[in-house]
Amino acid sequence: MTKKCFNARLSLLKRALVNKQYWLCFVAGLSLVFAYAPFSQWYLPLFVPAIVFYQLAQQTPKASAKLMGLFAFGWFISGISWVHVSIDQFGGLPLVVSLALMLFLCLYLALFPAFTAYLTAYFSKKKQLNLWLIMPFWLIGEYLRSVVLTGFPWLSLGYSQIDSPLASFAPVIGEVGITALVILINVCLVKVALSLKQESKKTLVTPSVIIIIIAGLSFTLTRVNWVQATGETTKVALVQGNIAQSIKWSPEQEWPTMLKYLDLTRINYDADIIIWPESAIPAIEPAVQDYLSTVNQSALLNESAIITGILNYNFESKEYFNSLIVLGGKQEEDEQGYFYNHSNRYSKNHLLPIGEFVPFQEILRPIAPLFNLPMSSFSRGDYVQHNLKAKNLHILPLLCFEIVFPHQLAANLTKQTHLLLTVSNDAWFGDSHGPHQHMEIARMRALEFGRPLLRSTNNGVTAVVDHLGNFIARIPQFEEGVLKTEVALVKGETPYSKSPRLILFLMIIMPLIIVISLQIKVNRAKKKEE
Repeated sequence: MTKKCFNARLSLLKRALVNKQYWLCFVAGLSLVFAYAPFSQWYLPLFVPAIVFYQLAQQTPKASAKLMGLFAFGWFISGISWVHVSIDQFGGLPLVVSLALMLFLCLYLALFPAFTAYLTAYFSKKKQLNLWLIMPFWLIGEYLRSVVLTGFPWLSLGYSQIDSPLASFAPVIGEVGITALVILINVCLVKVALSLKQESKKTLVTPSVIIIIIAGLSFTLTRVNWVQATGETTKVALVQGNIAQSIKWSPEQEWPTMLKYLDLTRINYDADIIIWPESAIPAIEPAVQDYLSTVNQSALLNESAIITGILNYNFESKEYFNSLIVLGGKQEEDEQGYFYNHSNRYSKNHLLPIGEFVPFQEILRPIAPLFNLPMSSFSRGDYVQHNLKAKNLHILPLLCFEIVFPHQLAANLTKQTHLLLTVSNDAWFGDSHGPHQHMEIARMRALEFGRPLLRSTNNGVTAVVDHLGNFIARIPQFEEGVLKTEVALVKGETPYSKSPRLILFLMIIMPLIIVISLQIKVNRAKKKEE
């Protein structure tokens, strides 16, 4: 590189560092962490993105992508900072390297909103951004973020609205639809601001009407009951063992851990269903058959069912699975409850990269302990599996990260499904906001699909949520304990649960058709005038 070229690049860097637009977008992104749990300032996403959209109004596609990328980088670097806790504490990497990995992850995630801004500017008229295109292109970007490289749709804007008036839209258009409404509200705010700036009352009408319609529909939908109570209840007990991650897989802790869960369960057999968290039993299933038989018989004698996380090794296929199994809980057609490899089980389908499988493992595993975490060589279970059966109830299970994917839940939901169940081990993330965001996502799934949800974790957040996404009960984090409560059962289907993919498609394609049609109409009118 020549000295002249170097000086030119240095000059560009200096200008970027003092660019007020860049800093404004970055800080706006940083602030969005407060929109999500545990802070839950849900009103922030209703105007913070508008700050960025306003900056995009007259930018080139390349400049638009830069500004939106900076906004998204700030959004993710603050919002998923909890990921660094696991990398730093359990990755075995120097601090500089672990920070570099976090930086790379956030830059990667920022590409999707940047892509959204680029497409919006590219397909707009020259020198003027068509703000109405942001919403459909944003949904395209979010969809890609949920599927590329197995997907990481964390921090989608709709999740921040679980306690806002917009939550009433969830049973109809899902979290993705709420995200679309959040973007649309921000676009309308920018349109209003531009109208006031240009003193144009004509362009003020449409965005104002849209906001009024959204507010009216939000109020109306709160009065609609999509599912109905059956009048039946079930008693549940969720066990939180609070086992430190640093000792969880120590061989000398195997039996103390298993005995702890059994002891906490024995005094709660009056519950119909008892839930232990993900991999509560720190051993592979074939190696602890005596223990499982004892627990099974104990549950049968007390007419209770236990659902626990456990790791299974299939000797025929020589594969490991992250699984859930049912112990006890005698069904009408099942007199003996549990036996090894019985069908009343679930194996995780959507595995977490690095944590549960390592892509390009021949290259990555020798590099650092991060790529050799315990149990990081799982195989996938089927995408569609039978609901678990316990005490003649049908329970739809999702393991840990899977709760982020509504399409997977929809594929496994049946008319017989009584409860949603998700178990996790968020001890990887310490006292960060990660577990609270995880719980927030689970609450949204309960509201979208109109079913009560049970969430059992190793050290919190352990909670029971009703079909409206509201907490029925929860217990403190980082404490050993058992959450006991009754859950009212419901029946029926929400509109969203019937066809979530169709709703996503319509939320993308309909605005595009409307915007393109209006643009064609405007162009024809201009030609006639000429």
